[in-house]
Amino acid sequence: MPTVSEQLRRAREAQKLDVYQVAEITKIKTDHIRALESGTFDTFSAPVYIRGFVRTYGKVLKIEEAGLMGQLEVELGQSAKFREPPPLTTRQRTPLDFIMLQLSKLNWRLVGVGAAVLLVLLLVVAWLRGRKTMPADPLKNLGPGLYQPKPDQSGDTLPLPSAPPPRRP
Repeated sequence: MPTVSEQLRRAREAQKLDVYQVAEITKIKTDHIRALESGTFDTFSAPVYIRGFVRTYGKVLKIEEAGLMGQLEVELGQSAKFREPPPLTTRQRTPLDFIMLQLSKLNWRLVGVGAAVLLVLLLVVAWLRGRKTMPADPLKNLGPGLYQPKPDQSGDTLPLPSAPPPRRP
C-alpha cells in the first residue's frame, strides 16, 4: 500500500496541480506541503498539525478520508517522536495545579446561581434577626412632657439682631 505522502503527491499530480496552487487553495504553507509529500513529518512540532494538514489536503484532492487517516496513524505510530502525545509542561505538578484542575471542572453558571441564592438567604435571615432584636422606639413610652426654657430667656420673643454699623458716605 502506498504511503500517505505518495498518495498525496500522486493525487496532486493526477489533477495537474502544482504545490503553489495547492497552497493557495488549502492555505497551507508550501514548505509544509513539501514536507507532507516527502514524508518528513519530523519538521512538524506535533502530530495534530500533521493530521489537520493531511485531512485538509486530502479533502482538496478528493482522497477517501478514512483510509488516508488510518494509514497516517500507522505511519505516525512508527515514528518515535509522534508515538505518544507531547507533555504539556515539563515542570512538576503542585497542589495548586490539582486545585486549578478541579476548579476548571466546575459549572460556573450553577456556582454563580447557587452563590446568589445563598447570599439572598443570608440577607433575609440577617434582616429577620435584626427585626427581632431591634429595640422599640425609645420615645414611644415617655409620657407627657413639658418644655421649660432656660431661666434667662423669656421664651416669648426672639432676640433682636444688633444694630447695623453706620454707613460711610
